[in-house]
Amino acid sequence: FDFKKIEFEKDTMKALLRNSLLLAAFILSAIEKSKFNSDAFVSGAQIKSIKKARLLSKNESKIDDSCSEDRLVNDFNTKEEYYEFLKEQAELPKGFSVGTIGFTFHPEEMPSMNAIMNVTVIALEEPTSKWAAVFTKNLFPGAPVLIGRSLLSSGSAIQGIVINNKISNVCSGSEQSGIHASESICSTVAKEFEFEQKSNTVFPSSTGVIGWKLPLQDILKVIPSVKTKMQSKSLFPASLSIMTTDRYPKLRGKKIGKNVAKIVGIAKGAGMIEPNMATMLVYILTDLDVPKEALKQMLNKCVGTTFNCISVDSDTSTSDTVVLVSSAKVAAEENDLEQFETALLEICSNLAEDVVRNGEGTAHVIKVQVTGAPSPTVARKVGKGIINSPLFKCAVAGNDPNVGRLLAVVGRVMADVEPLADIAKTKLSFGENVVFENAQFSINSSLEEKIYKQMKTSEILVGGKHVDFPPHSRNVIVKVELGIGNGEAEVIGSDLTAEYVHINADYRS
Repeated sequence: FDFKKIEFEKDTMKALLRNSLLLAAFILSAIEKSKFNSDAFVSGAQIKSIKKARLLSKNESKIDDSCSEDRLVNDFNTKEEYYEFLKEQAELPKGFSVGTIGFTFHPEEMPSMNAIMNVTVIALEEPTSKWAAVFTKNLFPGAPVLIGRSLLSSGSAIQGIVINNKISNVCSGSEQSGIHASESICSTVAKEFEFEQKSNTVFPSSTGVIGWKLPLQDILKVIPSVKTKMQSKSLFPASLSIMTTDRYPKLRGKKIGKNVAKIVGIAKGAGMIEPNMATMLVYILTDLDVPKEALKQMLNKCVGTTFNCISVDSDTSTSDTVVLVSSAKVAAEENDLEQFETALLEICSNLAEDVVRNGEGTAHVIKVQVTGAPSPTVARKVGKGIINSPLFKCAVAGNDPNVGRLLAVVGRVMADVEPLADIAKTKLSFGENVVFENAQFSINSSLEEKIYKQMKTSEILVGGKHVDFPPHSRNVIVKVELGIGNGEAEVIGSDLTAEYVHINADYRS
């Protein structure tokens, strides 16, 4: 890095944090010598079905690793194996169809750029009022979020969702210009797809660069072509088309009940991930007839313990949205709603962890389990403090069991949220390896070496480099037992690598 080019704004905490991240990443870069190797965008025209391959590594096996999670994990040797795993879960619920298309354009703000944008439409056979959504709490939300909130509050029935990547349509000119762009896209979709209602029936979403204007006319021109791409078999193409800096798609699905209802979800997100009420872009579809109020309650509950408990870089996006839509094509039998809620929680949990694993530059997934806190809120704050600590994140990136940094974070957070608490019973562990107990460290060279090796096996790298599929689902497990209450929380985050800085330094260029 050329630090002469960095503008130090010492009068703001934001600048101080940014510079500390750059410095940490600079040090790591000397060790890692990593090189960004990822396709940032996928053209809808390039989305092709992949020849079905036998999943040699899809068979689940236990990982004997006391620092990583002792659970069943999926191992994948190739992108094709991972894609096949997703496709097996991707069957669309009854009443839905999906189409995608990609096109090239030159952003108004950077005419020299030859950019690719994908447009995706999720359509229902008929309007449904059975849908729920949660949105970002960022005070500068994008135009699609403003429209989505209005649709939700008015109780409008929707018949479609239209999504574009590359540009997020946030504060691009006047507020009305951004809203006009989204509304024009929605009305064009409603007209071309011959929806029953021509207004207030399409839910918009945009993701990508903040502050740039949508290439509105280009988007409007391709919508008729999207209609020709519609199919009712698989949600998998949409999982590809909504990506930006994602290395690979994220999709999870389940079948439940005697009538075999389906629930399937996709997620987009790799950076600017610390949700506060929602996260990234997530779309969950089901054909089970679930009452609207039940959908709302279940979604809020599941989001609170999954997407709201992850962090890649502690930044909350202006476009975060989670949408849950039911076509109500499958009647609910006894116990189906309970099974549905369980399946919804599982899908949200898996997608949330997938987002972190696919985080920009992520080399390790860190799962922090906090117990014995005064309340779940305090437990979550302690967990978030750990996974958002630049020093601790850098230590994990380097496979360094730096227990001092872990202790320092716990002490700092507790001093802020419970300054009078007696934390003399605090116990810290990496997996099952206790490193701090009875107010003293219990670390030695052999234990450090053991934890180092276990961290090394949790790296999401192949040959020291990132690949376009997740090679495994192992995590670095950190346990914090405070011993002063019954509150608990599980928070998932990523490490901090030089590649994260490389990606975000070059994000627009």
